[in-house]
Amino acid sequence: MKKLSVKIWMLLLVFIVTTIVFLVVFTNFLYEELYVQHTETSMKEVAESLQRTYKGGPVTNAFIEQTEDYNRFSDVEVFTVRNPRELSACLPFDIDYDTLIGAEERAQLVNGNAVTKRGYEKRFEREVVSVIYPLVDENRLEGIIYLYVPLTKITELASKEVLFLILIVSILLVCLAYISLKSLQRVLKPLAKLKEASISMAAGKYDTRVDVESQDEVGELAQTFNQMAESIQLEDEKKRDFLSVVSHELRTPISYIKGYGEAFEQQLIPDEKKMEIYSLIVREANRMQKLTNDLLTVARSETLEEVETSPLVLAETVREVLQLVKPMAIEKEITFSLLVDEETILAADEQKTKQIFINILENAIRYSPNSSNITIANKTTKKDTIIQITDEGCGMEQEHLLHITERFYRVNQARSRSDGGTGLGLSIASQLVDVQKGSLAFESVVGKGTTVYITLPIWEDSYT
Repeated sequence: MKKLSVKIWMLLLVFIVTTIVFLVVFTNFLYEELYVQHTETSMKEVAESLQRTYKGGPVTNAFIEQTEDYNRFSDVEVFTVRNPRELSACLPFDIDYDTLIGAEERAQLVNGNAVTKRGYEKRFEREVVSVIYPLVDENRLEGIIYLYVPLTKITELASKEVLFLILIVSILLVCLAYISLKSLQRVLKPLAKLKEASISMAAGKYDTRVDVESQDEVGELAQTFNQMAESIQLEDEKKRDFLSVVSHELRTPISYIKGYGEAFEQQLIPDEKKMEIYSLIVREANRMQKLTNDLLTVARSETLEEVETSPLVLAETVREVLQLVKPMAIEKEITFSLLVDEETILAADEQKTKQIFINILENAIRYSPNSSNITIANKTTKKDTIIQITDEGCGMEQEHLLHITERFYRVNQARSRSDGGTGLGLSIASQLVDVQKGSLAFESVVGKGTTVYITLPIWEDSYT
């Protein structure tokens, strides 16, 4: 595979060669069109002027002398002869009469048409262009007017100024090539750094970064690479933290179950302790089951792009959820104040919406003091409704509000596993709200409680 530098150099080489070929072709075009054609046109004008002075009949000596006198005032050599074969005696170079005026050319002359010739002449060491005009009277060729001019070579037309200009252009091309080389090196250098950084990233060094030295497309590419590397590093850290927390969450119940299971197997548990240990094993198994279910819910919600929505009565859904969390609330003597509009109809998925309310209410119950109250209310706008769930718990500092929907995030790391839950409830709720085109927000005051704002779209036909 060719390197980018080779491709660019090949492109520059093709450009230079194409430019040179174009200049050569263009120069020859100018030589032919401006010089040669102009010379031929001038010769034809002279010949036509002389031809017009011919009055017919045999060519006289006076007409021939008149033609020769014209040579003193023109750069064009002019001869008039009665017989074309007499040209050999007039011209300073040898000619082949049959080649000069063959049968076809003679027919043209008899018809009154001019003949133009062009060929190389060794004596002059250059091309000679000639024009032959007939002197015809009553379809009889009485004589010819022959004009010729040795063409100046294209190199002889180049004056000192043109040569100086060519020299300047050559120097300019050399400077351009040098500047192109430096520019190419400047462009390829950051690309080489990007290649090395990509190799390092592929090897697992996610802290690799590239210095951004320019504001052009390459600089933007380097900046984008750094953003990508930062995202990958962050995701890698999250993955490591996730695996660490999951393994830690599972290690405790597995240790309990394994340890007490071996004790039962070896008959080391006294009879009066068996029921207590059975309950502990069931509790830890339930914890493992809940953690597993939560992890499955997180994985499934991440792959969801769209959900099928249907009309869902908000008040009825909340009442059903309250029945599910009621046992947990009774243990702490927590009451609920339901202030939800009975006519509000959501455009949502029933199971996912219930899961949102369950997770948020369980979290509110868990962090609320005994004998406190949780208020559930809503406010409907034209396109959506905002459900407020307010508890009287301990609240939290503002710095925690941006992170509480992250997996396994705990405001108080010192809380026990049984008291603090799995740390996935709000993360799951946030994802389920997002897939339903809603939003989740939090407001909290330390020592007074927390309010969760759940915004979900309403069914269009329900708004009047």
